[in-house]
Amino acid sequence: MSEPVKLDLAAIADRYAAAWLSHDPKAILALHAPDSTFQAHGRGAEVRGEAALLQEFAGVFERYPGFGVETHRLLLGDGHWTLDWTLTFQPPGKERRGFHALDVVEVDSAGLITRKDTFFDYAQVKAASS
Repeated sequence: MSEPVKLDLAAIADRYAAAWLSHDPKAILALHAPDSTFQAHGRGAEVRGEAALLQEFAGVFERYPGFGVETHRLLLGDGHWTLDWTLTFQPPGKERRGFHALDVVEVDSAGLITRKDTFFDYAQVKAASS
């Protein structure tokens, strides 16, 4: 009987954050399992499949120019992490702004993301987008 693989979730989360901060949807997708899903709750339906994920990730950078992350805390679990963060962005000709978000990210035994759920404070989203 083989021992279960112990993943370095902190390192995986760091690589994933770096991919998002690179603003490169292909780099983000490379860290996802082939059948992974993403859902921005309250904004749309669950997205699955390479083409749909690429489009969704690219859309984030279009909606939020200068996309950035302020991390408040990273909670590591067994095969998942929760990230408490603020999405920051800067519309052309305006001041930098942001809103609170929470991610729940599940990872398979190979260290690939199988599911990412993002929850936003929509009152803050509305205020930041006006």
